[in-house]
Amino acid sequence: MTDRPGRRERKKAATRRAIADAALKLFLAHGFDAVSISDIAAAADVARTTLFAHFPSKEALVFDQDHDQQERLVNAVRHRPAGTSIPEALRQEFHIMLREARETPELDAYHQLIEQTPTLCEYATTMWLRHEDALTDAISTDLGADPETFPACRALARFALDVYTLARTSAHPELVIDQTFQLIETGWTATSTSHNSASSAHSKP
Repeated sequence: MTDRPGRRERKKAATRRAIADAALKLFLAHGFDAVSISDIAAAADVARTTLFAHFPSKEALVFDQDHDQQERLVNAVRHRPAGTSIPEALRQEFHIMLREARETPELDAYHQLIEQTPTLCEYATTMWLRHEDALTDAISTDLGADPETFPACRALARFALDVYTLARTSAHPELVIDQTFQLIETGWTATSTSHNSASSAHSKP
């Protein structure tokens, strides 16, 4: 009997999770460079081909949740309540992410692993730029603007993403999030209002 698609997807997700968990445990215990793909496959009890079917590279094993994080940020913009500004929606989402991070005891060790491994730092930068692109697209689409001619969309995406980095390394992360987004909100409101007014003027016959 053929498995239903829902069941197959759940099994794939469980396998992916098991591989990522096994990899992170080994990386934290021995360091990224000291662990091989074969070590990870053995720990997860899967074949190397199965591992690569889920993760294109060794570095990707460390950032297995980045796509979900990106989707959360994009959805915070796209599905925010009526009357909520984009900066405010992102501010709220960052507070949620911060609370969730505190419930993950190994988070500090995870960040240290990345910061102490040059290849992971480089990979993290690449992943962050992908988040910036996706968030820029969501913001510009929401505003009905071209990010090339209205670069404030990318500026907002970049500044917003930097907030989480600042908060993570601060002794007062909530304060960082709130005060920084207050600054962003002020600038974004003025800039987007000016853009909307100009667009309305150009659209009039």
